Formats: sequence, structure tokens, C-alpha cells
Amino acid sequence: MSTPLSNGAEEYLSWLAVERGRAHNTLVSYRRDLHGWEEWGRTEGVDPLVAGPVDLERYLSSLRANGRNPASMARTITALRGLYRFLVDEGSLRIDPTVDLASPRIPKRLPKALDEDETVRLLDSVMGSEPFDLRDRALLELLYGTGARISEVVGLSLLDVQNDDGLLRVFGKGSKERMVPLGRVARIALDNWLSPGGRPLVVPVRWASRSDSEAVFLNTRGGRLSRQGAWAILKRRAAPVGLSARVSPHVLRHSCASHMLAHGADIRIVQELLGHASISTTQLYTKLSSEHLRASYEHAHPRAGTHQAR
Repeated sequence: MSTPLSNGAEEYLSWLAVERGRAHNTLVSYRRDLHGWEEWGRTEGVDPLVAGPVDLERYLSSLRANGRNPASMARTITALRGLYRFLVDEGSLRIDPTVDLASPRIPKRLPKALDEDETVRLLDSVMGSEPFDLRDRALLELLYGTGARISEVVGLSLLDVQNDDGLLRVFGKGSKERMVPLGRVARIALDNWLSPGGRPLVVPVRWASRSDSEAVFLNTRGGRLSRQGAWAILKRRAAPVGLSARVSPHVLRHSCASHMLAHGADIRIVQELLGHASISTTQLYTKLSSEHLRASYEHAHPRAGTHQAR
């Protein structure tokens, strides 16, 4: 991506970052999408500022012909729509060429949750009293216990975990702050990591940055643990119990939500816990297996099971 984006595209991305607070990964993806559009325009002799619906359809057709999947296509269309709406709002364009673009239908897939026995097997496999054993146990317990995103957990600072009311402060998408409960097991694991035998033993002689000094989770060099580092820890810990191929930070988040709903949690509470902007996202977790649905029905309905009214 050596060729820079047009001024309009750069201004749009800056607006998304500053005014809309979009996540870094979203901005990186949009930049890649817009770069692909402008590169295609240069090859085809199409100026993005004067491109019309036919040009956009030609470009999207070329992506489909090259095997672009529906989810990626939908994101590209979203990036292009956002760009042209921005340019119209800013007065750079008079007509939005994306108004009639149709997004591909993306089938909603159920989250790949672990069952409860698998989750317990994973968490209980992290044994030992060495500092990084304590760190890894706390990391996994927080991911499952709070349902927080991996970026939210590695982004935790010491002040975020020092509430006496059993709540954890996390910053989600768009830097939105929310408070999530910290369960007993996760609290114990976190306290053990922050005790004198844990985090203090891996503190460096000199901090590389203030962010590192405030981080809850540290890497082996004493810097803030990255998302990639946390992912590697989870994979390494899951391997001995045969779950490495199935486990990811997001799977633990899915498992937290699915298990809570299976045990009767209100969907609005789970939505608040996970920081979902729309309850439709949380509703994906309510599609329980037919066996569980049937068993729950027979247990709960007075005229369905063994306690049927006579």
C-alpha cells in the first residue's frame, strides 16, 4: 500500500477516527478497502471523484470474480458508502454514486462456544505459582468470567481493577466505557497475579512507557501484553487439553454469553455485559441446541413433562 490515498479518503478516515471514534482495526480495514478502489481506478482510468454507479459495480464485480467473500464485500461496500456520503456532506461531491449499491446477504453464524466441561478443563489446566502461571490464569479467567473482548482485557490499567464494589471498568469499541461484574474465581485469579508473587516480579527496571507501567497484564519483557501475545498464551494453554484448534479469545467471550443465557440470564443483562450496541447481536446466543431447548421446555412447562397437571 505504498501509494497514498486521495485527500478526500484521508479526510474521511480522520473523521471516522476523531469524530466517530472508530476502532483502529476498523480504520485499517477501511483504508485497505479504499486503497483497493483507488488502485483499481488508476488502472482503469477512473477518477474516484467523478466515478458513477457503473464504475462502482464494475469494481465490485472484479472483486467477486477474484473470490472476495460476502463478509469482505459487505465491508468494502460500507467503506465506499461512508466515503461518498462524507464527500457529499463536505460539499466535495453533489451526487452520491453509492445510493443504489446492494450489500450481499451474510448468513448469521452461531458463535462457536465451548461447552461448560471443556471450559472448566481449560481454565483448571493453568496451574503453577510462577508469575506467568498466575498471569495466564488471570487472563483466561477474565476473558471467560467477564465476556470482555481481548482488546478490552489487554487494555486494562491498574486503576480499572481497583474498584471495591466488584466491578471492572473496560473500554469497548469507540472507547465506550462500561462496568462489568468480576466474579469470585476471576477476582481471586486477578488478585494472585497482582500479589507480590506475580506482576511485581516481572516489572522492568525502567518502564518503556507510562502505558506499560499502568498495564494490568505484562509480557515477558515487562511491557503491556498485546492482543497477539494474549492470543498466543491462550493457544499454548489450550494445547495440553486438546482445545488449541477450537479456542480463541472470542470463543471464550461467546462461551460466557451462551452459558449465562443457558442458566437463565436476562438477554438485556448479557447485552450490557458484552457491550453490544444492538440486542440483535446478543440474540445470536439464544439459538440453543434443539436438545437443550426440548429439555428446558419439558422441565419448565407444567403440561410438558413428568409434573404435568392432572
